[in-house]
Amino acid sequence: SRDSLQPVIVHAGETTHTRYGSYSHSNLIGRPFGSKVFAGNGRGFCHVLRPTPELWSMSLPHRTQILYLPDIAYISAYLDIKPGTRVVEAGTGSGSFSHSLARTVGTSGKVFSFEFHEPRYEQAKLEFENHGLAEVIELRHRNVCKDGFSPASDVDSVFLDVPAPWEAIDKAKAVLAVSNRMTRICCFSPCIEQVSKTVTALQTQGFSHITMYETLVRQHDAAIYQMPTIDDAIDKLKDIE
Repeated sequence: SRDSLQPVIVHAGETTHTRYGSYSHSNLIGRPFGSKVFAGNGRGFCHVLRPTPELWSMSLPHRTQILYLPDIAYISAYLDIKPGTRVVEAGTGSGSFSHSLARTVGTSGKVFSFEFHEPRYEQAKLEFENHGLAEVIELRHRNVCKDGFSPASDVDSVFLDVPAPWEAIDKAKAVLAVSNRMTRICCFSPCIEQVSKTVTALQTQGFSHITMYETLVRQHDAAIYQMPTIDDAIDKLKDIE
């Protein structure tokens, strides 16, 4: 469904079974993305979708709490990430933001991603290789709060999603390209105590324009509504009379 997506690696001769029916992979190969494919029982159907970072965020196996599309969009815009940008990300986590960063910076940019938890690092490394992102994302197993961000250097932006980002601020400043252009840092924290400590560290290190944002999402249903005319109102009054 729209809210429950399943990533499937297609292999000739294999079959994917769902509660709505079975799908032969051989029947999927060669279909244009967007095609509607019916299950073998003729009742269920699926759509074959082009892999994108957005779809991956909705279907990836969660190893940590992930960033979702509203946060990803806002952070990418705030950090001014674009083709050719050099970005530091810590930690990698489930790789949701990493995939969006890789697409945005493109082959002319670079993403330096760091993960201190070894099993998460190994799984993310495998996914980046399978998804063709190994040339854009340079992944390292490291505790950046203690050991810094080497080999990253001359980067345009830093994104920190770690338990104690204030312990990594000085090391993040060391890899920012502060001499010839504006650079930016974003720290993603769930509670105000973390924010307070991080703001103090940013001020101590000489950062300016320090702000805090909260991203909220509100759903709106679009509907067609025909406004009544004067004649409609007159006719309604006549009917009442």
